[in-house]
Amino acid sequence: MIRVENVTKRYGETLAVDAVSFTVNSGEIVGFLGPNGAGKSTVLKMISTWLPPDSGRIEVAGHDVVKEPLEVRRALGYLPEHNALYDGMRVDRFLRFVGRARGLDGAKLAERLAWVVDKCSLQAVVAKRVNQCSKGYRQRIGVAGSLIHDPPVIVLDEPTHGLDPLQVVAFRDFLRGLRADRATLFSSHIVSEVAAISDRILVINHGRLLANAPTAELEAKAKASGRDVEGVVLEIVRAKGAAA
Repeated sequence: MIRVENVTKRYGETLAVDAVSFTVNSGEIVGFLGPNGAGKSTVLKMISTWLPPDSGRIEVAGHDVVKEPLEVRRALGYLPEHNALYDGMRVDRFLRFVGRARGLDGAKLAERLAWVVDKCSLQAVVAKRVNQCSKGYRQRIGVAGSLIHDPPVIVLDEPTHGLDPLQVVAFRDFLRGLRADRATLFSSHIVSEVAAISDRILVINHGRLLANAPTAELEAKAKASGRDVEGVVLEIVRAKGAAA
């Protein structure tokens, strides 16, 4: 459902993404790990058609992000790193606005609105204005907006930022519940969070993909060496950095 092939992106003289390749299949949750500034958000922006790749190819649900950007956007639910909301709108009206922009109306819009309010636990704030909501609720509103059109591909950039520990656990369960028939890619710099939910983990640093491995494989390696997954990931980053 997501196919990234040898993709490179520069900002002027800065090489932000260096020949990155990976896939995310339907029914799979893939975590995208890396320190701040590693290139995660740039990759996600290219997948979502915000930025074009300088070279390489990206497909989402069979559509090329450069040649078919509208088809990609229809198939994609995207939560950017900086959650963009209309602060003066009521939460329910904001979600209806997003739904209508996604082509929903009538009974279908009402059905999907009720679904995201329930699944994202927004009942307590649905009649409030966005600017009256806490940071955690604002993040959940952004997630709800990204899912209202029931997309087959979900891309989330730091989706648990601003959530308290109980909300993080609930969000993990929520993502697992969305797994069927969807490809999910989410980024984070918190190793334990990614390991707790992902089927597979991608590790990126300085724009280079350093690892693409099943979570179970990394957990087994950690157990065999008497460490946790975070220790294994740090070893990968340090080893690749030293080799470079």
